[in-house]
Amino acid sequence: MSARYDRAITVFSPDGHLFQVEYAQEAVKKGSTAVGVRGKSIVVLGVEKKAVAKLQEDRTVRKIALIDDHVALAFAGLTADARILINRARTECQSHKLIVEDPVTLEYITRHIAQLKQKYTQSNGRRPFGLSALIIGFDYDGTPHLYQTDPSGTYHEWKANAIGRSAKPVREFLEKHYTEEVAQSQEECIKLALKALLEVVQSGAKNVELAVMKENEPLKMLELEEVEKFITEIEREKEEEADKKKQKKGTN
Repeated sequence: MSARYDRAITVFSPDGHLFQVEYAQEAVKKGSTAVGVRGKSIVVLGVEKKAVAKLQEDRTVRKIALIDDHVALAFAGLTADARILINRARTECQSHKLIVEDPVTLEYITRHIAQLKQKYTQSNGRRPFGLSALIIGFDYDGTPHLYQTDPSGTYHEWKANAIGRSAKPVREFLEKHYTEEVAQSQEECIKLALKALLEVVQSGAKNVELAVMKENEPLKMLELEEVEKFITEIEREKEEEADKKKQKKGTN
């Protein structure tokens, strides 16, 4: 039955599905895992960095992009679609600044991206954007934000979230470990994002990319040495926890 309804984006199936949108969501599920964590004074983006060819410039295979001085984005899905969406978002940020003389708020630019995605779900001769995005940044009043958009054009604000391959177990990990105490500490927020990524990325620091944004500071991409330092701390903490559990079992 579905074969009749998946040819055109504007045709609903009898049970209310738009199959082209669902196919776009499947493209997202095949994309690299991306994680976002929002703290009280920091927002962290982490992405799974896939291995590149030996002769390829790895700077051209980035999954994290700067939209404006105070807005950044990580995506999972089709890189070519993401490039178009990022360029449109950057243009809107500059246009808004010229007209209103204030930088965009995080909700404004997220809504703009979501509206653009939704437009591509209701016109013949087009297909939906095959990506989900995590959008982070600070409003001019200093409030941190983390938003997520889907190929369907929906958007939501989160304290922590994951998209892409293996998003479900990573999201479950974040739900279990995100607390108000973690949100208060900048270092703990970075560690949580890294721990969540390491649930699905086995190769360590070389296959992880972390970006950090703090209030009134530009987006900072963490160097490999900094990521390795955090991973070493995480492994040490795991060993200490394992030792404590052994000691408890011994006393029982």
